[in-house]
Amino acid sequence: MADVPEPDAADASLLAKLRLSMVEGVGPRLTQQLLARFGDEQAIFGASDEELRGVAGIGPKTTRAINMARELDLAAELRTCRKFGVTLVPRGGAGYPKSLEEIPDPPPLLYVKGAFQPCDGCAVAIVGSRHATEYGAKVAAELAGGLARAGVTVVSGLARGIDGVAHRAALDAGGRTIGVLGGGLGKIYPPEHVDLGEDVARQGALVSELPMLMDPVAGTFPQRNRIISGISIGVVVVEAAFRSGALITARHASEQGRDVFAVPGRIDSRMSHGCHQLIRDGAKLVETVDDILEELGPLVQSAPQTDGPPVRKPAELLLNANEKLVLGIIGEGCTTPIDEIIAKAGLGTGQVLTTLSVLEMRRLVRRVAGNSVTRI
Repeated sequence: MADVPEPDAADASLLAKLRLSMVEGVGPRLTQQLLARFGDEQAIFGASDEELRGVAGIGPKTTRAINMARELDLAAELRTCRKFGVTLVPRGGAGYPKSLEEIPDPPPLLYVKGAFQPCDGCAVAIVGSRHATEYGAKVAAELAGGLARAGVTVVSGLARGIDGVAHRAALDAGGRTIGVLGGGLGKIYPPEHVDLGEDVARQGALVSELPMLMDPVAGTFPQRNRIISGISIGVVVVEAAFRSGALITARHASEQGRDVFAVPGRIDSRMSHGCHQLIRDGAKLVETVDDILEELGPLVQSAPQTDGPPVRKPAELLLNANEKLVLGIIGEGCTTPIDEIIAKAGLGTGQVLTTLSVLEMRRLVRRVAGNSVTRI
């Protein structure tokens, strides 16, 4: 998914999507019902009051809101997007995540600061309590950093607690991360995460389906959670009480056919109760990042393939030319002496040893008995 050009103000379809996204009281469910009835956003705004009220869930109040939206100043919203460096990405357009297209209620329009990249096709969400314990924060950082080093994009909600820890750990590991907000991108919430949001946008993307200056409210957080799971191939819950929003994300993930993982915790901590219930219900128990990576193995095909040999692990998408060269010399299913790698690579001994250390860190190779390595 490459960078997307600025929207063309003359694009009637995009403007209709933008207009619909700004209608108060029309969320994902009503949006899908309106689209099912009228076919596209332009037809919705061309419908009569009687036709609108013929859609289940559309009463006089929502009809008035749709009528009022016909008079919205879309130019002002576009100016705000430009001010904050935000791009509008319509469903079906270049840059819209393919995995998000597949969920039952995909957003017709995304506000994006930063950009989606092809490697984001292999993304994992890490979510959890806003009131993270020291244990939860430590585990979230270890998992996010390990996934980032393995070439997996880390997705979360930029919230306090586990979310913020996961984003920061992915950034510190040099990986990509995507933050999905429950409000507009012009009003980062919580306010203490403004700087974190800027870092996420530089090294990944900030995403919302809501108007730029809209404040987050209680109902928008469960709504955004379906996007967190929708752009991911798996969701990891680190800490969650029984009523945690992280469990809503896990439910969306199950409904969308995504893998659900949960980290066990102390039996006397209420922050563990939600995770333990998920494990009872069939979520995969996570102790280390390898537990996640092993499950992701068959799903790496969702990541793009390069022109070279087939990609077996997402971390291979992050390798530079020398790292690809050295990895290609190491035989499949057998040990390869380091002296042989040095001879075939045509690189200095120190450069080969440094490259092997990088490949080890990305969990692509491991040292074996003697002066040899093998692919994992």
